[in-house]
Amino acid sequence: MSNAMSVLEGAVSTGFVTVRDAGLTGMVSVRADLTDAATVAALSSCGITVPVVRQIVDGVAWMAPDELLLVTEYADAPALAQKVQAAMADTHALVHVVSDARAVLRVEGAGTKEALAKLCPVDLATLAPGEVRRTRLAQVAAAFWLEDAENAQIICFRSVADYVFGVLQMSARKGSEVGVFTR
Repeated sequence: MSNAMSVLEGAVSTGFVTVRDAGLTGMVSVRADLTDAATVAALSSCGITVPVVRQIVDGVAWMAPDELLLVTEYADAPALAQKVQAAMADTHALVHVVSDARAVLRVEGAGTKEALAKLCPVDLATLAPGEVRRTRLAQVAAAFWLEDAENAQIICFRSVADYVFGVLQMSARKGSEVGVFTR
């Protein structure tokens, strides 16, 4: 068995913001009826609180009315999935480790919203830290959230990580600032 490694192998690009490979990240997808009392109780028994719509709190991201993404350390994802699976044994649910199918990138700097706005059909002027968006990033599916006013995490499929890195790198080139969020 080979050692796990990030598909972008630590890539970093600096422009008016820094785009970087976030490295290996543990991710567990939980598909279930998030309004069902038994589901909520099972998740709660694992220390997981269902966040409100389109929010990420303590590594638990609301992805859809029937989907959560649990973000954790890479090595911890299998054990977390087993724990959640066991707790949800009496509910209708699908719990699956998706760490190796996804890539995580970071965008860091005062121009983060601007770099993302060039690529995503999202009203970044109203996007608050901790709010998750599933959207298109140029030509591919992605999800992202602002950690704070200047830092974002982006999740995409591993197969398109190089493309996502490249379009973010191009969007963040020095001299390409539009100034929408810096006026």
